[in-house]
Amino acid sequence: MQKQVIIIGGGLAGSECAWQLVNAGVKVKMFEMRGSKPTSVHKTDTLAELVCSNSFRGADKSKNAVGMLHHELRCLNSLILKAADNNAVPAGGALAMDRELFANQVQESLLNHELFTLERKEITSLDEFKDDIVVIATGPLTSEDLAKNILKLTGEDAIEFFDAVAPIVAADSIDMSKAWKQSRYDKGDADYINCGMNKEEYYNFINEIKKAEEAIAHNPDDKYFDGCLPIEVMIERGDETLRFGPLKPKGLTNAHNPEEKPYAVVQLRMDNKLGTLYNMVGFQTRLKWGEQARIFKMIPGLENADFERFGVIHKNTFINSPKLLNADLSMKEQSNIYFAGQVSGVEGYVESTAMGCLAGRIIASKVKGEQFNLPPETTMLGGLIRHITGNADVKTFQPMNITYGLLPPLESTRFENGKKMKKTDRKEQHSIRSEKDFNIWLETL
Repeated sequence: MQKQVIIIGGGLAGSECAWQLVNAGVKVKMFEMRGSKPTSVHKTDTLAELVCSNSFRGADKSKNAVGMLHHELRCLNSLILKAADNNAVPAGGALAMDRELFANQVQESLLNHELFTLERKEITSLDEFKDDIVVIATGPLTSEDLAKNILKLTGEDAIEFFDAVAPIVAADSIDMSKAWKQSRYDKGDADYINCGMNKEEYYNFINEIKKAEEAIAHNPDDKYFDGCLPIEVMIERGDETLRFGPLKPKGLTNAHNPEEKPYAVVQLRMDNKLGTLYNMVGFQTRLKWGEQARIFKMIPGLENADFERFGVIHKNTFINSPKLLNADLSMKEQSNIYFAGQVSGVEGYVESTAMGCLAGRIIASKVKGEQFNLPPETTMLGGLIRHITGNADVKTFQPMNITYGLLPPLESTRFENGKKMKKTDRKEQHSIRSEKDFNIWLETL
């Protein structure tokens, strides 16, 4: 098979994508700029270097979404998971590894494969690859020149910036005996979930945010877009700022107590088509995660909230995937260009690996003239790729870790005897369904 695939970026996603391709008999040429040009954070030029943590997070597949994602990747002969398992270090319930041995195994495995070629070179433009299948797997540290070229291709307003992200809450953890559904002034359908506060609750909430510990190192220059200021920055402008901004109560009536007008209202907006995730509107924040969990649970209706994603602020490079990509991770406007890894709109080591794995399998099938059916949406791989290519809201899209909230709801949240499932029970049922459906799909490959 003479067709060669170009991969730009030798991180986890690029390395995994390359492994899947060469093992399917497809030639790969990878370009990695480290070795010719360093980054601000990498310490070596080894492929698949772990820059931050050395952990792939929870390893339990029975009640942990990322643990089930580990399992699915192992079933697909993932090089990244194999290297992680072979070089694991004690980490309680997590999968962690010796980062140097891990990266060395990944690099040696690829370099020893006859269909793999590595060139140490910075790619600044995709123009030279017009006739090739190209996978962009450059991650959050995409070089400035290449980012500008991608920007030109996508036509987007921004691709690299300090990102202020609002928390996401699991829909089934919101107490609807306190919260209510309503759109402001009843315009359109009742698209929002509303959590009302009285005056005392509001000022207690404001005071706790003022005292909370912030992770300000992510953005020392306070360069934010005006439309997504962190709530703590808004509060610095005055205690009433939130009440006249994202928490304004106008046009809203508490369905549980229509006579008592709320002093402030926190609104949550559906964040995915499945209706399992809700975004806290206007709640971009740089508070530390523990502080977010503590303070945001003071909001009536969110006392038992499950936060599927906390608010974060960091420099990132990613595209608006649900707007720009087809279901197979190729660009809608240029179908020979694929995206994989964090630049494709996922967050985390394992999630980046997962998109590299799927990209490799998808492209290998295309090169061979075969059809590749995506994993079912009830699986971790299937739920994740569908989220970034269609299920996520284009207007509020942000990179996402794997979570059970990306999967279709369970058929029932009660056992056969009628007993209501607890949170851990629901996770376990999701994993059981995921593994069953994944195994059926695996037999079709």
